[in-house]
Amino acid sequence: MKVFVYSSHRFEKPFLEKLAGNKHELFYSPYALNSNTAKLAQGCQAISIFTSCDASAEVLEKLHDYGIRFIALRCVGFNNIDLDKAKTLGIKVANVPVYSPYSVAEHAVALLMALNRKIVLGQKLMKKNDFSLDELIGFDLHGKTVGIVGTGKIGSAFANIMKGFGCKLLGYDSIENKELISQTNINYTSLEELCRQSDVISVHCPLNTKNKYMFNKSNFSIMRKGVFFINTARGSIVNTNDLIQAIENKTIGAAGLDVYENEKDIFFRNHLNNVIIDDLFNKLRSFPNVLITGHQAFLTNEALTGIAETTFRNINDWETKGSSENDL
Repeated sequence: MKVFVYSSHRFEKPFLEKLAGNKHELFYSPYALNSNTAKLAQGCQAISIFTSCDASAEVLEKLHDYGIRFIALRCVGFNNIDLDKAKTLGIKVANVPVYSPYSVAEHAVALLMALNRKIVLGQKLMKKNDFSLDELIGFDLHGKTVGIVGTGKIGSAFANIMKGFGCKLLGYDSIENKELISQTNINYTSLEELCRQSDVISVHCPLNTKNKYMFNKSNFSIMRKGVFFINTARGSIVNTNDLIQAIENKTIGAAGLDVYENEKDIFFRNHLNNVIIDDLFNKLRSFPNVLITGHQAFLTNEALTGIAETTFRNINDWETKGSSENDL
């Protein structure tokens, strides 16, 4: 097939080309899919998109007119695509439901540890030849209560790491993971109770229509004073305005974020010579106890290999069998 790759990045091209081999012809664009860029895929049978792409009904109609019949997502989440419209148009859509869960889980731990042990501040002080320790006090994770929202593969990997630290684990998920209970002794509870009891809260659930702004003023208000809040899932699970209020009133002791609700026009791009005009984002990253990374939690060799493998397995299955096991 001829495959047009939207939102392509230099870091992923070697992985995609290796897995595509000589079987598929790839065309790349750094631009995300939207109503203006849909025309770029003319002449192709399939496209591959990422989290920043817009596959709304209007865009899908244009893609269909241009001959696109297959959409391979290079990610787990599919909240950016109108699946009902795709089905109506006869466009096959598949995601990458599983890649290295350890990549995101370990990044969540890295954010937590960097914030807790004041790694960034420590490095800033050291570069100034200030070796005083007065501002660098953290806490032992051992014995602390860690609330995990979403206990699928990533949440489970995070839970096992936290178990290794000697933490007490609370879980919130619509489906209780029996294997995880036996592995870690995690205790499932309501979201409200998790918020009340946890010293650390880490979010690992997918975004859907029901959990947008799951974390809002109401849930922040019942959290323990000084709780550490980690989000490596999706930005819109958190109401950023309410998060900022919780940071300002010191309910949130520190926040580690790999995602942001309005990240679409910010992350994955070089803004070195531009001013970012987003008051909410600029306010959020101004706090010394907030650590933001640009949606890089998945970025490991193992994860990129897994994403490319599944992407082209989906495309190969469409070509040979007409369907993929990952069809949405």
